[in-house]
Amino acid sequence: MSSLFERPYEGEPVTDETAVIDEPADDEPAVEEPVEVQPASGKRIVTLRIRRYNPEIDDQPHWHDYEVEVLPTERVLDALNKVKWEQDGTLTYRRSCAHGICGSDAMRINGHNQLACKTLINHLDMDKAITIEAIKGLPLEKDLIVDMEPFFQAYRDVQPFLVTDGHEPTRERKQSPEERERFDDTTKCILCAACTTSCPVFWNDGQYFGPAAMVGAHRFIFDSRDEGAQQRLDILNDQDGVWRCRTTFNCTEACPRGIQITQAIQEVKRALITRRV
Repeated sequence: MSSLFERPYEGEPVTDETAVIDEPADDEPAVEEPVEVQPASGKRIVTLRIRRYNPEIDDQPHWHDYEVEVLPTERVLDALNKVKWEQDGTLTYRRSCAHGICGSDAMRINGHNQLACKTLINHLDMDKAITIEAIKGLPLEKDLIVDMEPFFQAYRDVQPFLVTDGHEPTRERKQSPEERERFDDTTKCILCAACTTSCPVFWNDGQYFGPAAMVGAHRFIFDSRDEGAQQRLDILNDQDGVWRCRTTFNCTEACPRGIQITQAIQEVKRALITRRV
């Protein structure tokens, strides 16, 4: 029996089994079946209620709502990007690495200081408007951007660098794992200002050093290689130093790196009292 794809032998009668099946020519375009577009699985419409402020046209900040289609597993930063790229290019905010390392995108999300790039949409109530505003206590420049200079000046004031005496060493300064462990937690700071701008004392007094500066000081005060601990303790013994801390734990709860900030401040206080590090 001949195959459907074989031509019949010469003189052989054509039957259903020996019929030649014409194949499309190479130059004939293939006809594609229409594909029905399905909505993205799991996407939700969420409302972002953003506190906007443009100093060129606004007397006071105001709230504006945006509806955005997002996946629950996306981050708040992704939703903000969609607003800026697809709806309103004038929306202004800081962002950089988008991986919780640079600390650029600290903002108040539903009343709590958080990094937008680390806050999952499904960790928030998607049935209600998600409120987003700039962090408090620093001068508002535009939308979600604040002037960070007072924050960085307080950090610089506590001398966040290694202070040593004598000649420059010809080999590395050795440190045991136990000595490193003493200040390891405070090396994690990314200077996002989430802790400082969650502090009620800082909100009411911009001269207060704030938790981030104290964390930066702690990191070197308890470093066995450093010789400037007493200088930093004298700086933090000022009226705007560690004694202004009211131990509300706001800073510890706000830290995206999980640093035990309140504990670090208490250790600095103890060092001031005992004059030992």
